[in-house]
Amino acid sequence: MAFFLNRTTLASHFRSQSQADPSSLSRRGFHVEPGTREKALLAEDPSLRRFRSHKKGVSRIKRMGDILTIVVVAGCCYEIYVKATMREEARQAKTASGST
Repeated sequence: MAFFLNRTTLASHFRSQSQADPSSLSRRGFHVEPGTREKALLAEDPSLRRFRSHKKGVSRIKRMGDILTIVVVAGCCYEIYVKATMREEARQAKTASGST
């Protein structure tokens, strides 16, 4: 879904670029140093530290989720293989008993 959103955004960007005059092609402004208020807002707040997620715990949960996903997919593939093999054996046994 995000691919389609990026694709449409990209297409609209190219359309607007083709219609724009050359003087407005440069959209980057000059670098302005943030003021004291912006720096204060971006500073780390010690009172919010306890609400921050722990990186090691999050990475462990992600890894366990990935492993669980792989195990479930492997189990589904194995079940499909077993059912297909049993069906083929039953079909061969039916044709062998019917021809004798």
